Amino acid sequence: MALQPAAGAKDLIPQQVEKNQEITTLLAEVYRLWGYEEVSPPRIERLDTLTAGGGISSEEIVKLVAEVPLGLRPEMTASIARAACTRLSNRPRPLRLWATGTIFQSKVGAEGGLCIEENLQSGVELFGVKHIEAELELISLLIESLSTLKINAHHKTTLLIGHTGLMELILNPYRGKLKEEIKNYLIDFDRVGLEQLNLHSAHQEKLIKIIQTRGTANNVLTRLKDIFGEEPIIKDLLRLFKQMEPISKLQGIELQLDPTFQPHFELYNGLVFQLICQGKSSPVVIARGGRYDALVANCGGNKEEAAGVGFSFAIDAIREQITSSKQNQVNNSRTLIAYGPRKSLEDALIQQRELHGKGITAVLELERCPDLDSAQKLLLLRGCKNLNWLNG
Repeated sequence: MALQPAAGAKDLIPQQVEKNQEITTLLAEVYRLWGYEEVSPPRIERLDTLTAGGGISSEEIVKLVAEVPLGLRPEMTASIARAACTRLSNRPRPLRLWATGTIFQSKVGAEGGLCIEENLQSGVELFGVKHIEAELELISLLIESLSTLKINAHHKTTLLIGHTGLMELILNPYRGKLKEEIKNYLIDFDRVGLEQLNLHSAHQEKLIKIIQTRGTANNVLTRLKDIFGEEPIIKDLLRLFKQMEPISKLQGIELQLDPTFQPHFELYNGLVFQLICQGKSSPVVIARGGRYDALVANCGGNKEEAAGVGFSFAIDAIREQITSSKQNQVNNSRTLIAYGPRKSLEDALIQQRELHGKGITAVLELERCPDLDSAQKLLLLRGCKNLNWLNG
């Protein structure tokens, strides 16, 4: 019998489970305040849904043996978009939904073999708004959620923002293989690769200037205006950052605009972002999201309302970033019920029911203790602060 979980799978101990529940409960309270309703997409979906119209590689999906091509969801957006365009198609837009659940991804392990990576995720989806107003709500909700989780300047948090439209603007003069090469070099921040391409000097200088254009929004957008002029996408981003800067500053979040930033999954066709905290040894992505109108259209959404934006929090990553004063309070209030030679387990069960009726966390010592000193020595071992001793 194997004594270790499968590669990529997780055994969560009680403290980790309670912490995850605390985080997801706090997030759910925020989502509801903003008018979002909970849904529960299936863990198992058809592969054509999970690949999200080609935005997710089938190699990253954990496939199941079945009569029809099925797999475990690598994220929840595609499933929720499908439901929004089918079962919820008659609901008025904007449609606000949220969900919490486990996602599964197929990964290549350190030794070259395949493994399954599972993670707990919580996030929101907003359907039916094609304009920048949807992004304004989404980012505001994201930042308010961080405030509720007590993620602040102490965690050295950066919100990295890009836009697929900026990349399209940059790549517009190029075609075919050259276009793909330039895109890859920009995403990888590979200046040497760009310099080795057979390009006109003016084009090469512009691309080098763009690859060096990342940082604070005002500086980046000013440089982009110098390069491309008054483009609508630049105006929208100016409006977005004008809204975001004061609230992000209050929360201690650094904003960074990178015109060459593209997410791992190619779900998005608009604003894209990642929320990054400084972990113990390296940066950790705790949230990601963006706009995915094309995905909604592929799911059969009404052409006039085929619009979607959303984000998801990586709960396991967040759990490692924050400490819970609430959890400490729960542990400190635990009461141990122990009984001596003149009492029985039945007496202890009656006492436990009385304490539970008062909302007090009480656990039983199932074996009789010879004396009070023996019972007190068990407090720390049982993770309790208070002792209820029965022996009278």
